[in-house]
Amino acid sequence: MTDPFNPSTELRSGMPAVPQTVVITGAAGNLGRAVASAFAAQGAQLVLIDLQRESLEQSHGAESEQQLFLPANLLDAAQVQGAVQAALARFGRIDVLCNLAGGFRMGDAVHETSDSTWDFLMDLNARTLLNMVRAVVPHMLEHGGGKIVNVGAFAAQKGAAHMGAYCAAKSGVIRLTEAMAAELREQHINVNCVLPTILDTPENRCAMPDADPARWVAPADLASVIAFLASDAAKAVHGAVVPVTGLS
Repeated sequence: MTDPFNPSTELRSGMPAVPQTVVITGAAGNLGRAVASAFAAQGAQLVLIDLQRESLEQSHGAESEQQLFLPANLLDAAQVQGAVQAALARFGRIDVLCNLAGGFRMGDAVHETSDSTWDFLMDLNARTLLNMVRAVVPHMLEHGGGKIVNVGAFAAQKGAAHMGAYCAAKSGVIRLTEAMAAELREQHINVNCVLPTILDTPENRCAMPDADPARWVAPADLASVIAFLASDAAKAVHGAVVPVTGLS
C-alpha cells in the first residue's frame, strides 16, 4: 500500500506521483515568495495565505490551477478555519504547513514594554501559529500524517537587551514546535522549526545600510531548508530546531 504523504513511494510502485499540497502563511513576504518558489519547482500545489489578496497578487502573479490565494487574518480563528476548508475543497488534502507569518519589534526594556508591543509580538508570532495548527492538524490526523515547519529566530535561544518581548514570542514558537513534535510523531506528523538570523531583504538593506548583507541569510537558502524539512528525506526528523545563520 502506498503512503499518501510519501510521493516517492508512488514513484517506486510505478504509479504517478501525487503532488504535495503546501499551505504557506505570510506568503506575500520575501520569505513567502522564496518558499513558494521552492515548492513550485517540485510541482507542489500551493495554498498561499496572507492578509490581502492584492499583496498575494503582487508577489505571485495570477492564481492558477496549482496556486490558490486565500486572504485571511490569521488572528481570527474563524477566518483561518474558512481558509483551510477552502484549501481542502480545492485540493482535497494538506500535506505540508509552513508557518512563516511573524513580526519583529525591538527597542524597549522589559520593564518598559507596553501591552500593545507584547500583544503584537505574541499574536503575530505565536497565536497565528496556534490558529493554523488548530485548523490543519485534525485533517492531517484524519489522513495519516503530514509535515509542519515553523519559523522561529536564532536570537530567541536566549534573552537579549531591548528584545525581551520578541525573544519571548519566538521562544514560544520553539517550545510549541517541540511540544507538537512530541505529541504528533506517533501519528506520522513531523513538526520542526528553523531559526534564521537576519534575512537579506530589500527592507533590511534599507534599514541597515552600513551592514554587510553578504553575511545575512538569503531567503532562497532558508526556503531550501524548509523544503527539506517538509520532504520525505526528513521523515525521521522530529522536533528539530535548525539554526540557519548565513555567514554571520
